[in-house]
Amino acid sequence: MKHNNRRQFIRHSMASAAGLVALPELALSAPPKPALIPITYTGAARMRFSVIGINHGHIYSMVNALLRNGGELVSVYAVEPDLLAQFTKQFPQAKVARSQAEILDDKSIQLIASSAIPAERAVIGIAAMRHGKDVMVDKPGITSLEQLAEVRKVQRETKRIYSISYSERFENQATVKAGELVKAGAIGNVIQTIGLGPHRMTPKSRPEWFFDQKHYGGILCDIGSHQCDQFLFFTGSNTADVVAAQTGNVHYPQYPHFQDFGDLMLRGNGGMGYVRVDWFTPDGLSTWGDGRLTILGTDGYMELRKYVDIGGRTGGSHLFLVNQKETKHIDCSQEPLPYGGQLIDDVLNRTETAMTQAHCFLATELALKAQKKAEVIKLSK
Repeated sequence: MKHNNRRQFIRHSMASAAGLVALPELALSAPPKPALIPITYTGAARMRFSVIGINHGHIYSMVNALLRNGGELVSVYAVEPDLLAQFTKQFPQAKVARSQAEILDDKSIQLIASSAIPAERAVIGIAAMRHGKDVMVDKPGITSLEQLAEVRKVQRETKRIYSISYSERFENQATVKAGELVKAGAIGNVIQTIGLGPHRMTPKSRPEWFFDQKHYGGILCDIGSHQCDQFLFFTGSNTADVVAAQTGNVHYPQYPHFQDFGDLMLRGNGGMGYVRVDWFTPDGLSTWGDGRLTILGTDGYMELRKYVDIGGRTGGSHLFLVNQKETKHIDCSQEPLPYGGQLIDDVLNRTETAMTQAHCFLATELALKAQKKAEVIKLSK
């Protein structure tokens, strides 16, 4: 499909989604592929899915999560030849579709996965739901409160699933294990979460849209949404408010529409939360970010070192548990990751085992509200 046709598709979708603004065509050079969990599933295919939009490397782990739980990858559509070449090399079974419409009109496709440019994801998801398909989008799955209102409206009307892949919880074994321990009462009742989400910048590797808030939504909307999801999940909150938020560009004046730092405070009916996200991971670290989560309970606490332990232990998915009985380190690297299988179950059974729709939307709503109300940081140094 030519770029013109993609623009026409987006404009047509936008016309039916009040308040959304059509985006210019933006490309992304192929990102490095993440390490993927080997696929050992050998049974019959349980669900057929296709991919529309592959602008972020998260699409590889998203597809992998479905494949290793019985998903069948049918086709892919993207306008960027370099991204398509990399994707089809990793997943040669995917037929390259000539258009988005070719995928959406295929009634055998049950779910659409997308890691398109962030501001386009809701548009693709809305179109998919209106074509009777469930949706799995990379975070941020929605980049404005206006988009959120329209996605909620279409989801209610169609009864389809709109699942945002909050991969810091779904695709990290330590976070999954922490959920099990909290449920088992290992630290009593959760009082607060502290989520830290540092990322490495590497400007030369980034596409043009990465530096413009109108395309990625802002730092709290984007990487802050991971932390909002975890705050709700671990505190058990189903209502929550943003107490305070701030964002800034403190180090990259050459990118005036970019934000490199943000933090926020949350209060829910099940606990409190603090979030800090940034783009300041130094090159001396062995991975892209020292993501951490501290969960405080009435009888103890946990610290998760998700991707690296700077204390010297190898690998990621480290969990440290301190309670009334013991202090110990748990290597969670071999823990199963249930999200992909649960999402397939939900598609087949019309259930909500992977994540409730209310939770999915509330996590995004908190991130969007924090982004909108954030005070702008201006440092004098």
